[in-house]
Amino acid sequence: MTPERMAKIKTVLARRQPDLTLLTDQVHKPRNIAALVRTCDAVGIGRMHAVQPQKSYRPFNGTAKGSQQWVEVQMHESVEHGVQHLKEQGFAVVAAHWSERAQDYREWDFCQPTALLLGAERMGVSDWAAEQADAHLVVPMMGMVSSLNVSVAAGIILQEAQTQRWRNGLYEQMRLSDSEFERLFFEWAHPRVAASYKKMGLPYPELDAEGDIVPHPLPANG
Repeated sequence: MTPERMAKIKTVLARRQPDLTLLTDQVHKPRNIAALVRTCDAVGIGRMHAVQPQKSYRPFNGTAKGSQQWVEVQMHESVEHGVQHLKEQGFAVVAAHWSERAQDYREWDFCQPTALLLGAERMGVSDWAAEQADAHLVVPMMGMVSSLNVSVAAGIILQEAQTQRWRNGLYEQMRLSDSEFERLFFEWAHPRVAASYKKMGLPYPELDAEGDIVPHPLPANG
């Protein structure tokens, strides 16, 4: 591994925000999912969550431009399961949803653990999810249309989250645990080897100071 490559991986991991994430509710268009993954990577989200769409879902990698390698997508069988899982992890769940209690998205404190909930276009967030959400956020609209594409809305809101966190120094400190950092560094630096070890259920081998795999000597014949 080149020093430049190792430095890039370490820099990106050092800016990951494990207490910021996104949850999609029945978003099934591959292009939208791929765009959301790319946006997550851009703002430092390392794991997003998605409810398994009722409609057929076919992964689309074109728009993501390779970002699917850097962002883990955790699937949930239902929005109920996804919301409950995130709340148990200490996240406030905020829905991009218009209602009487909706507030401008810039009024939310994104420096606290936050999961942004997004529904599919036209259908939006489900009634149950909207009821369970800790807050409803809206992007003020100045034109004739009353809604945005789901990936565009996510980009606008998450850019605000990034701005708030940047101003408060959350990108200047390591947010990942040591074990999570080491796991992700190995998987990003040696993806094929990591896949093989995962398949075999074995722990990853040790890396040297240059990020290369430390060779293990063969056992001597007895």
